[in-house]
Amino acid sequence: RRPPRSTQGVSSAASDVYKRQLMNLKLIYFKMRALAEAPRILFHFTGIKFEDLMSWEYYGEDWSITKPKVSFKQLPVLIIDDKHEIAQSIAILNYIEKIAGIEIKDQIQSAKADAILQSAQELFAPLNPTVNLATGENFIEKKDMMKPMLMSRFDDFDRALNSGGKKFFIDDKPHACDFAVFHHLDLSKKLDETLIVKFPRLEKFIYDISEIDSVANYLNNRPKLIDVSIEPKLIINGKPHPTGVKQT
Repeated sequence: RRPPRSTQGVSSAASDVYKRQLMNLKLIYFKMRALAEAPRILFHFTGIKFEDLMSWEYYGEDWSITKPKVSFKQLPVLIIDDKHEIAQSIAILNYIEKIAGIEIKDQIQSAKADAILQSAQELFAPLNPTVNLATGENFIEKKDMMKPMLMSRFDDFDRALNSGGKKFFIDDKPHACDFAVFHHLDLSKKLDETLIVKFPRLEKFIYDISEIDSVANYLNNRPKLIDVSIEPKLIINGKPHPTGVKQT
């Protein structure tokens, strides 16, 4: 096997890029557009290569068998060099920022970004499960139940963007917290596309994220989520697959 090229004499930034290229990163999740989405977008934004795998593709068995063996019994997880497992989407996002060298250095701004990230995480339930899995009357009931909460949190994000005076939440370039918020705002359109219309600043935020070339390329080519509220499916390699944790 060819020995690794020495990084002696190479600049720190170039050395970091070379190390990232040597890393083997696998993001493991299910057939749904939920907690793995922000890490996927951040990977594409930073240009860091990774494998995007379903649970059964990596573990080779049904999730019901795999679940007890996985950290915190849930996905997503990020597998590093087939040795290390990082659980929890916030931890994964923070790790990607660090290896990409785009973490926020200022401690106060970093804390503010963490607050945005944690607030976005609170939107996961029931928004993500409802959009990806609920059908019929169950979908309608859950949608009606969560609307006040979504409107309140959207107002929080709207005020945070306006008060910050920047293009994104922290500055004029996006960070992990921006992609986490973007995912939930974008997914809310599948629940009720009229909700976000009441917040023009959030619509502008969604547009600005979507217009980043690397992000736009991912969004345009990711599996399409269809038949929400009826029989949710992801179009994978041209074929519709029911959303969920089972292999099809």
